[in-house]
Amino acid sequence: MGYLLPTDYANFGLPSDTTDDWIQAASSLIEAYCHRASLNPTQYEERMRMTAHAQTVRLSYLPLLTVAPNASPLISVQARYIRPRRGELIDPAYEQIAWIFGLPGAWNNLNPVNIDYVATTGELTFPMNILGLPYNQVDIVYTAGLATIPVAVQCACAQIVKNAQTTPGLNVKSNRIDTMAMQYFSNSLIDPQVAAWLQPYVSTRMG
Repeated sequence: MGYLLPTDYANFGLPSDTTDDWIQAASSLIEAYCHRASLNPTQYEERMRMTAHAQTVRLSYLPLLTVAPNASPLISVQARYIRPRRGELIDPAYEQIAWIFGLPGAWNNLNPVNIDYVATTGELTFPMNILGLPYNQVDIVYTAGLATIPVAVQCACAQIVKNAQTTPGLNVKSNRIDTMAMQYFSNSLIDPQVAAWLQPYVSTRMG
């Protein structure tokens, strides 16, 4: 789905006869630039190690989005305590005892409503496990995206189309602009202003 509707074209300086393939190609380029499948509400899963001596992680796709009132954007949360890397031990003697009586490496299902989060930054804060040890690896399924496409993204989409139509290397008389052609010209289509509009939605994890 494109990030501009035909009824929006005139408001963003595009001719009313602009074809949908221009918008679709520009929207695909936005998603590629932001390193995400879509800016619309999308479900993601991430598995990551926590920073040593910290109980926080930062998710890659923002903003976190609730799909129902008073609900959490976190769909499922698992955490576990695995043997720390060299230099990450908090109390070696205590942790050796915990390894004897505990089950290091076992995943624990956590109630998402008990996880503190900041929707705009994607930062999550976790509790200690039942042995009093910090979790150091987590697996999180969550929802992120934009419930309503903001004006900044719509401006970016329109500007990419304008940049493409004024790029000499593209055949503007064509009825269809291939996404790969748009990608090829991305250095000129994503100008500094477009990059500034899209910056809040670029994934913090590449790949």
